[in-house]
Amino acid sequence: MIRKIAVNTGGGDAPGLNAVIRAVVISALWRGWEVWGIRHGYRGLIVDDPNDLVRLERRSVRGITHLGGTILGSTNRGDPYHYPVEVDGTTQPMDVSGRLIERFKELGFDALIAIGGDGSLKLANRLLEQGLPRVIGVPKTIDNDLAGTDVTFGFQTAVATATDALDKLHSTAQAHERVMVVEVMGRYAGWIALYAGLAGSADIILIPEIEFDIERVCEKIRRREARGRHFAIVVVAEGAKPKGGHMTFKASKGEFSEHAQLGGIAQQVADQITARTGKETRSLVLGHLQRGGSPVTPDRILSLRLGTAATKYLAETDRSGMVSVRHGEIELTPFSEVAGKIRTVPLDSDTLRTGRDLGVCFGDEPAGTFLDGTMPPPPLRRYD
Repeated sequence: MIRKIAVNTGGGDAPGLNAVIRAVVISALWRGWEVWGIRHGYRGLIVDDPNDLVRLERRSVRGITHLGGTILGSTNRGDPYHYPVEVDGTTQPMDVSGRLIERFKELGFDALIAIGGDGSLKLANRLLEQGLPRVIGVPKTIDNDLAGTDVTFGFQTAVATATDALDKLHSTAQAHERVMVVEVMGRYAGWIALYAGLAGSADIILIPEIEFDIERVCEKIRRREARGRHFAIVVVAEGAKPKGGHMTFKASKGEFSEHAQLGGIAQQVADQITARTGKETRSLVLGHLQRGGSPVTPDRILSLRLGTAATKYLAETDRSGMVSVRHGEIELTPFSEVAGKIRTVPLDSDTLRTGRDLGVCFGDEPAGTFLDGTMPPPPLRRYD
C-alpha cells in the first residue's frame, strides 16, 4: 500500500515541469499520501542536506501550473552511478547508488515519480532493478524524442517559441534580401525543426534523419532568386549533418555530463551558402530560449494528465513504468520499451510528406521535386 512518495526532476528543464509536480502533489494528497520533493535530481537523497528534501503540500504547488522551470531544480550532473564527489581536494566520479537506495528506504518512501528525459528514465529503471521499490516515469523533453510515447510535454512550447522567432525573422530577411539560417534544438531527432519549420513557412528544413547535400540547399535558394524571391529561411536541427559527414559538436562529453554538446551547424551552413551563391547569409542559434517561458495550453493539459496518471497507476497497479501517450490515451509503458531508446522522425512521416508537397527542401532532392519525381511547371508570369 502506498503511503509516502517522492518526486524529482532531472536533466534539462522543460515547460510543464511545474504543472506535472502540481498534478502529482494534489492527486496524491487526495489519496491521503505524503509527498516529498527531491531537489536537483537525486541530490536530496545523496547529500545529507535537509534543504534538499522538501515536503510538498497544497500551498507548495499553488499557482505554479503556468510557470516555466521547476520548483525542485534540476541537473545534468546527477548520475548516482557516476556522481561527482570531493576526495582529497579533487572531484572524482563515484557510485553512490547503494547509498541512495538505502536512504530512500530509510526515509519510508514507497515509490518514486521520476520526471525526466531518456537519461533520467534510464537511471530510474536502473535504480528500480537495483532495489528501489516502485518507479513511475513521466516523459519530459522539448526534443520529443522519447521512445514509448507519441509526445512529450515541453515539445509544443519549444515549437511555439521557435515558430515565433521564424515569424519575426521573415520580415528582416525580406527587407535585407538575406538568407537566415536558424539552428534549433532536438539533439538526434528533427521534431522541433520539422514542426517549427513548417509552421514558420521555412523554405529549407535540415534534420538529423536526412543527410543533406549543400548543393541541393543552394539550388533551392537560386530557384527562389530566379522567381524574384530574394530571401530565404533555413531551419537546421542541431543534429543535422551533411551527406557523408558528421554531426557538429561545440563541446565534447565531460566527465560528469550526460551528453556531448551539439552546436555550430547553422554557421557552417550559412558560410557554405554564401560561398556557393554569393547571397548575404546570417545564422542564429535559438538555444535555451526554447526551454524557457510559460508552457502553452497543450503542454499544460498534457502535463496535468501525465502527473495525475502517475499517481493513478501507483494506486491501482503494482507495476512500474513510464506513463505515455498512445493514440491520445494515457498508458503505462514498461521501462524496457523506453530506456536507452530514442524516437526519430520516420522518413514516411505524413508531416514530412506535407513539407515535400509544399515545396520545402530537405536537402536530399532537387528543389521543387514532387513526390513522384516530376518537376512542377514554371510559375505563370503576370503582366500588369
